[in-house]
Amino acid sequence: MAKKFYPNALLPQHGRGYFGIGIYASKVSANIGTLWRSADLMGADFMFIICRRYQTMRTDKLKNWKHIPLFEYEKFEQFRASLPKDSRLVGIELDERSTPIMNYCHPERAVYLLGAEDVGLPPEVLDCCNDVVQLPGRFSLNVSVAGSIVLYDRVLKLAQRHLAATSPSGR
Repeated sequence: MAKKFYPNALLPQHGRGYFGIGIYASKVSANIGTLWRSADLMGADFMFIICRRYQTMRTDKLKNWKHIPLFEYEKFEQFRASLPKDSRLVGIELDERSTPIMNYCHPERAVYLLGAEDVGLPPEVLDCCNDVVQLPGRFSLNVSVAGSIVLYDRVLKLAQRHLAATSPSGR
């Protein structure tokens, strides 16, 4: 099937900064593949997995590994030591200290960290995050869905900032 071109598609803005997204102790490989696809579509620079618990990944139908590198870390400390210079670690979690995503201003250099499907992010990991962001709802979402929403929110808000900065009325 040929790929269609959609002229009105909202495309990620490629300018200053970078971002990556990953999951801590993912239990289900399908969620990694689904999030990888979203990361590719939304312009992420990299993906990562910390404390891998799954065996195989079958949902990477677009071969995203050819376009976005996937880093695998055995322990959180190893991941934390390799964070890019001057990046912000943004935990995505239902937590009393979290900022609702609708009020969150995405940093230029962000590394988004999602928790495992069954237990979320451990308290000691949350304590290491520069920011903690919460999606709407009283219950957690599927981790790949949550990650996709965060990526979309970033793309949308950065596009809005770009439009405001480049429009004649925004100057």
